[in-house]
Amino acid sequence: MSDKPQVCIVGGGMITQVQILPSIYQLQRLGIVGDISVCALNSAPLNVLAQDEALRKAFAGHSFAAYPSLDTDPKRRFPDLYKEVIEKMPRDGIVVVAVPDPVHYEVIRTALACDQHVCCVKPLVLEYSQSVEIEKIAYEKGLVVGVEYHKRLDDRALMARQLYREGKFGEFRIGHAEMNEPYYYRHSNFQNWFTKENSDMFTYVGCHYVDQLHFITGLLPKTVSVYGIEDKYPNGKTGYLWTDARVIWENDGCLNVTNVMGYPDDGPGGNFQGIRIYCSGHDKSGMLVHNDQNRGIQHCYVEKGGEPGDTFYSEPSPDYFKFVNLGGEGLTPVGYGYRSIELIVRNVCKCRDTDPSDVSGRQKLIKQFDDEGIMATPANSSYNELVVEAGRLSILNGGREVEITYGDNAGVDFRKY
Repeated sequence: MSDKPQVCIVGGGMITQVQILPSIYQLQRLGIVGDISVCALNSAPLNVLAQDEALRKAFAGHSFAAYPSLDTDPKRRFPDLYKEVIEKMPRDGIVVVAVPDPVHYEVIRTALACDQHVCCVKPLVLEYSQSVEIEKIAYEKGLVVGVEYHKRLDDRALMARQLYREGKFGEFRIGHAEMNEPYYYRHSNFQNWFTKENSDMFTYVGCHYVDQLHFITGLLPKTVSVYGIEDKYPNGKTGYLWTDARVIWENDGCLNVTNVMGYPDDGPGGNFQGIRIYCSGHDKSGMLVHNDQNRGIQHCYVEKGGEPGDTFYSEPSPDYFKFVNLGGEGLTPVGYGYRSIELIVRNVCKCRDTDPSDVSGRQKLIKQFDDEGIMATPANSSYNELVVEAGRLSILNGGREVEITYGDNAGVDFRKY
């Protein structure tokens, strides 16, 4: 197909502001995608996006269609408006799902029912059966579903994946990972949905490093135990804002994953993250360390910014997402946050180059994406949904160990001793 896919971003929150919308704007600038719309629960976050100075500076002349409109009373809520917007889109477009985790499933189902491709923030869904259902529907229709595990597109992870699979490290035995988000997140919309009955810090960000260990090694997790500590939000609601997980893998290797919503706001980085694993082979040990919170940059400013978490002393990461001046129009987004969105969109465009009536041709391409394993898809990353299910069962039962079963009867249950 020669026309450019329209893009509808469902969700106007932080991830849309700092990564998704600027990435889609850049792809629009490059002539890869067409018109852009953003749909949110109310007009408040849409006005934040429309007035964002960084986006205005980087993409002067670019804009999005807002649903509801920017002049709508921000107190009015439109929970089903995204369905109307998606239904009116030309077929073979792209729906970017950037809403709270519990809502992913219904937005994805709506997109697929309207013959739209999907780019979804991680995790895809919270139940394995839903992931299998999405995989089946998308495959039958010849539609691409990409899960935006952006750390897969970090050069560190890609290098480690290649070297590990060449045998350079030996076999994974034990390790530790952390992804700790700042305290000020508690004052955001998280306090309205990220409560203990809906999610927890391991489900929300621990999945990044569970996915990364599989991405690097090819191993599958077999048991999960998650201990959660409850804490209060400013609005009085309760969430599992401190979690510690132990994930045992099919080769009996062990990865401990710590996640909190409590990294100090005055800390030098926007968050704290990294992974350290030890391996063995040939009567030697191997080691892989990614200090992802420290990218070798140290800044101290005479004036700090006005956004939450801005500090005088900073250790910024140039690798996730930044704007740089490469000449020409505006500013250019760089980093694996952009590359991840670009990969999914370009894969959608490859599929769109195949005639919609040639479903088998599209299915062949989808299978190729599944087998390559670079872009996360329902077929190659549904173990993450099993880990989520196991983790939720564990955390709600005091950290009991939960086993994962794969195959035709895939599921989770308490480990029997």
